[in-house]
Amino acid sequence: MDSQKPMFDVENFDDELVQKLVFDALVWSSLHGLVVGDKTYQKSGKVPGVGMMHAPIALLPTPFPEIYWKQACDVAPIFNELVDRVSLDGKFIQDSLSRTKKVDIFTSRLLDIHSKMLESNKKEDIRLGLHRSDYMLDEETKSLLQIEMNTISSSFSGLGRLVSELHQSLLRSYGDHLGLDPERVPRNASTYQFADAMAKAWLEYNNPRAVVMVVVQAKERNMYDQHWQSSVLREKYPLLILFLRFPWKTLAEVENEGRVHEDGTLIVGGQAVAVVYFRSGYTPTDYPSESEWNARLLIEQSSAVKCPSIAYHLTGTKKIQQELAKPGVLERFLDNKEDIAKLRKGFAGLWSLDDPEIVKKAIEKPELFVMKPQREGGGNNIYGDDVRENLLRLQREGEEENAAYILMQRIFPKVSNMFLVREGVYRKDQAISELGVYGAYLRNKERVIVNEQSGYLMRTKVSSSDEGGVAAGFAVLDSIYLN
Repeated sequence: MDSQKPMFDVENFDDELVQKLVFDALVWSSLHGLVVGDKTYQKSGKVPGVGMMHAPIALLPTPFPEIYWKQACDVAPIFNELVDRVSLDGKFIQDSLSRTKKVDIFTSRLLDIHSKMLESNKKEDIRLGLHRSDYMLDEETKSLLQIEMNTISSSFSGLGRLVSELHQSLLRSYGDHLGLDPERVPRNASTYQFADAMAKAWLEYNNPRAVVMVVVQAKERNMYDQHWQSSVLREKYPLLILFLRFPWKTLAEVENEGRVHEDGTLIVGGQAVAVVYFRSGYTPTDYPSESEWNARLLIEQSSAVKCPSIAYHLTGTKKIQQELAKPGVLERFLDNKEDIAKLRKGFAGLWSLDDPEIVKKAIEKPELFVMKPQREGGGNNIYGDDVRENLLRLQREGEEENAAYILMQRIFPKVSNMFLVREGVYRKDQAISELGVYGAYLRNKERVIVNEQSGYLMRTKVSSSDEGGVAAGFAVLDSIYLN
């Protein structure tokens, strides 16, 4: 099938059919927990069950060529291994980020913790990574290009799975009207595969009285995505239910209630902690005081399995991504030439601001570039004329600030008409999509226990919006329809 031929033309949908689809989608979302906190309710980010509404969704799945889907799935275990290998090279991480450290306080504080772990020769025998690699399909080059690698708080493994199931359900009900086959929406087991890796990490820690602690933000409207993870763990491992507990703690609570025993055991609220699963700690606003930084260091000094460790966290920074794209750098960490070629095939153009030719080109044609700071969470990147203005500003102010940013080739995906549903209302819009592929990795010393592709997340946004975060309010959750 021609990958560019539309699977369905929303222009031909009659309003009555769309209204039925929307109604059924909203009912399904409400009954199956495809929900987020409603920001109009003050308690919706703190108290479960108060002020819920359906998650923002695409009404129907986005067509996506199967060849590129397989490419993204194929490289997920290779990226998992790369993250692990890079994390072991403390000097590479410190050297790569040394200039960034001078101009970015947040990265500097993370590097300070990393440096303390290197100085103490701290070994992480059990290493757990729950990652997500994000891609866009470039329309001009017909290439699947990586946007970024997320190594901390890779969100929507819970709700992303549910959107795939929602779309399968709608196609089973309306497939004859739409001419679509529900089997072409790939099965998405992201919640189960992440839960499986976490349970195996807990088992490797080998203390049945220890808990899996989820580190969260003080207010989290996306809490149900996180609750799905612990719920599935309980459901999938019923024999562990008597032992496995999931305390949710903010970093401030960890600092207040936590300590590390001489044997390295992390104790929080009187409970030993086997696994620390970070769903916060990736942005400066998660560290409003020294208490949060003290907590992050305390966790790192313990023997608990961290998801992620400070080394994994830093490996996911934009600057490390840019360094890995340089000629010859992947060979430092990977031996298999085929694997290296597969990764390189998906690399977009990435440059430091030390390259005067690229900076000159970006000033002349800013629409071809994205300027990225060392930040996660959406809403941070710089586009269009703002790229030119910021580069000219940096030239005036001096080169040291350059290290706070990288330049990336701007990717131009196909624009399609789609139905986007937010707050119970649908709108037809020109939209573009971004595919995230999850990966789970678990290793104990030299024994690799888990290394697999672990489901996917499709996010779709109005084409006029530069940013793409769902939780940040820029995009909707989606799934894919293979063609």
